[in-house]
Amino acid sequence: MDALTQSAEAKTPENRSPIPMGEFVALIASIMALTAVGIDSMLPALPAIADQLGVSEPNHRQYVITAFMLGFAVAQLVHGPLADRFGRKPVIGVALALYVVTNLIAASATSFELLLIARAASGAAVAAGRVVTVALVRDCFQGRAMARVMSLAFMTFMIVPVLAPAWGQLMVMMFGSWRLIFGGIGIVAALVLGWFLIRMPETLDPASVNRLDVKEIWRGYRLMFRDRWAVGYTFATAAITGCFFAFIGSIQQIVYDVFKRPELLTVVFASIAGLMAASAFANSRLVMRFGMRFLSHLAIVATTVLAAIHLAIILFYGETLWIFIVLQAPMMAAMGLANSNFSAMAMENMGEIAGRASSLQGFISTLGAAVLGAVIGQSFDGTTVPLYIGFTTLGLTALAIVFVTERGKLFRRS
Repeated sequence: MDALTQSAEAKTPENRSPIPMGEFVALIASIMALTAVGIDSMLPALPAIADQLGVSEPNHRQYVITAFMLGFAVAQLVHGPLADRFGRKPVIGVALALYVVTNLIAASATSFELLLIARAASGAAVAAGRVVTVALVRDCFQGRAMARVMSLAFMTFMIVPVLAPAWGQLMVMMFGSWRLIFGGIGIVAALVLGWFLIRMPETLDPASVNRLDVKEIWRGYRLMFRDRWAVGYTFATAAITGCFFAFIGSIQQIVYDVFKRPELLTVVFASIAGLMAASAFANSRLVMRFGMRFLSHLAIVATTVLAAIHLAIILFYGETLWIFIVLQAPMMAAMGLANSNFSAMAMENMGEIAGRASSLQGFISTLGAAVLGAVIGQSFDGTTVPLYIGFTTLGLTALAIVFVTERGKLFRRS
């Protein structure tokens, strides 16, 4: 163990939960899930949004997702330093309040441009849910315990991708209004905000409060960039998350245009998301036994191999809905397994600068993933070939980054 790791662990509090453990995980998962609700519930509504707001190019529908992700990425640079200066609780509180407001603006948008602006602002607000919750968990847990908590939270919030598309489809098909989706998101966010303010205490140690100045922020960023695990696993996360964003951006067109089964969108998405939730639960159990590195390295290899196999089948046999589900579901589960542990490993040595480190890591990984996902998504040509070329390429890229980061020593049980 190097000196930086020893120093980080020496200054980290014992693994502890400030509220009952089950409630802690559920609350963290609920805050994280607001991001998923803001993305996944949109999928069935994209055609209706495009029709009502005059969007003629089918691939441009994806901008509703992309705008949210770009706002989400950039704002993470702000939330982290603010959370290190003023504490976790006020930053999350203000951000969730803004999330409520921006969703109400989106619900009343009369043009596609205004909707995209509201979506970008909404993503920027809810980004605190990604950055500050990771720092909050890092305040209370470290190492494998942190990975386990994040996996349990991920497993819990994965219920949302199973339900959100069905809810979005219900709003469009039964009530004929995509605007109700945004109103519903605002109500849910307000409820989570109230729960958080009432139950979650401040977790930032007063001794760890940092001044809000450029030199101090830059010092934290330099410390992060000096840690090869933080840097390596941040960029590996960007590659893997790029696959996930590409899938989210393309799934509606794939089910509608490739398979011609629009009524099955929620079923297909729920099937895949359900297996991702199962993998998160498995990770929460297995990580304490096998370690983050062994599991995540195995997962990234599985992701790449499954993507390559799927691409070969498409090219030499053809794509069917059943082939898509049977191969895509375990591949996405492997991605989730890798991402949960990559995030924990990137933060492992960042105790003193958890907010700033989580902020910068989130900015790099999410912005990179949003750009990569958008490039793959915009290459949709009526087939799934571009998607799986992208998956295979990004899987190999992530594997290469991890190989360099670990200096060739993969699958260690540490």
